[in-house]
Amino acid sequence: MNQELREDYGFQFEPELIDEISRVGILMEVSEGTDLIKPGEYIKSMPLLLSGSIKIMRPDEEGEELLLYHLEKGDTCAMTMTCCMGNTKSEIHAITETPAKLLMIPIGKMEEWSSKYKTWRNFVFSSYHARMMELLESVDNIAFNNMDERLENYLEEKVKIINSKHIHITHKDIANDLHTSRVVISRLLKKMENNKKIKLHRSFIEVL
Repeated sequence: MNQELREDYGFQFEPELIDEISRVGILMEVSEGTDLIKPGEYIKSMPLLLSGSIKIMRPDEEGEELLLYHLEKGDTCAMTMTCCMGNTKSEIHAITETPAKLLMIPIGKMEEWSSKYKTWRNFVFSSYHARMMELLESVDNIAFNNMDERLENYLEEKVKIINSKHIHITHKDIANDLHTSRVVISRLLKKMENNKKIKLHRSFIEVL
């Protein structure tokens, strides 16, 4: 684990911090579709994503969820850090979108490392900034783009995350992520197919 951290984060963290992360971090390897954080739970550790992808969802009072942003290799979740530091219940739902490997950092180390290591403090601040920019992009997408554009942006992001133009996902799952109905998504996907932007297969969507 120490060697893997050095390869992935040696350019970002000093060797002493890498050693501490390796010593106290708890490695988790989880499959696709694993619930990592549920709304209402207290969060006792902060995830450092070593591989895979996680989607962060925001539930409403009826239990419907809206996709806020994705986490990929090297990312952590600003909302998770906020809950950790404030000892408050989670208001998000984090679920793995692909098989993922995470290193769980105890919350007691977050404040200690922030004062001890400048690189960790910079990492935390840059993570907050990155997640805020993604949140603003999500808000802009909802406020200023119609559902056609939101769907196209969603599929483009999926292609980047999985590094493949074959997206194995149901129309219902897309509808859930975009907080709309399956009927609307199916209609828009068919429109995209007619416009030669995608090809619909039985079990996956091919982005052309």
